[in-house]
Amino acid sequence: MLGISFDKSLSPLNELVLPFDLGGFIYKKSMEKKWFVVYTRPQQELKVASQLSAMGITNYCPTITLIKQYSDRKKKVTRPLLSSYVMVELEDKERNKVFTCNGIVCYLFFLGKPAVVPASQINLMQDHLNGVYNDFKVTTLSMGDFHTITDGPFSGVTGKVVETNDTKVKLELASLGMRITFKKQAA
Repeated sequence: MLGISFDKSLSPLNELVLPFDLGGFIYKKSMEKKWFVVYTRPQQELKVASQLSAMGITNYCPTITLIKQYSDRKKKVTRPLLSSYVMVELEDKERNKVFTCNGIVCYLFFLGKPAVVPASQINLMQDHLNGVYNDFKVTTLSMGDFHTITDGPFSGVTGKVVETNDTKVKLELASLGMRITFKKQAA
C-alpha cells in the first residue's frame, strides 16, 4: 500500500491536485448551475414552484391561461404547460435540496443520469410563452422557393413557400410535418 497523503484544502479554482503526477491529470469539480427536471405529484406543480422559490431555488414552471366555460360563468384558469414537471436550476451537489419540498417525487432521468435541459431551451420557452419573437424581413419570396428560418423556435429549419400574398407567407416544413404562417409587417 502506498503512503499517500492528500491536501484537503481546495485551490481558489476549486481544483484538487494529486500530490503525484498522473500524466497531467487534474480533477476539477463542476460548479456551474444546470437546469434539471423534477417530477411532481399530480396537480402540485404550482405549489412546488412557489415552495422552491421560497427556499431560494431558481425554478421555472411554464404556465398557460385558459378560459373555462362553466354553466353560469367564464373563468380564467392558469394551468401548467407541462403536467407534473418543474425545472430547477442547481449545481450537481445541491440536487438533494429539492426533496425538502412537499410534492416532489423524483428527478427525470435520461440514459441513467438526471436529465439536463440547456439554458437556451429554457430561455426559448420563456420567450415563446411571453410572445417575444425576433423581427424578420421577407423579401421577394415566390411559390416553390425554399427559405431557411434564422430565428425563433424553428431556427435552422428549411421550408418550402406554398402560399404568399400581401399580408402573409405560408411555409411547409416537411421535416416537421407542418405548415406555419408568417404575417408580413408594414415596413
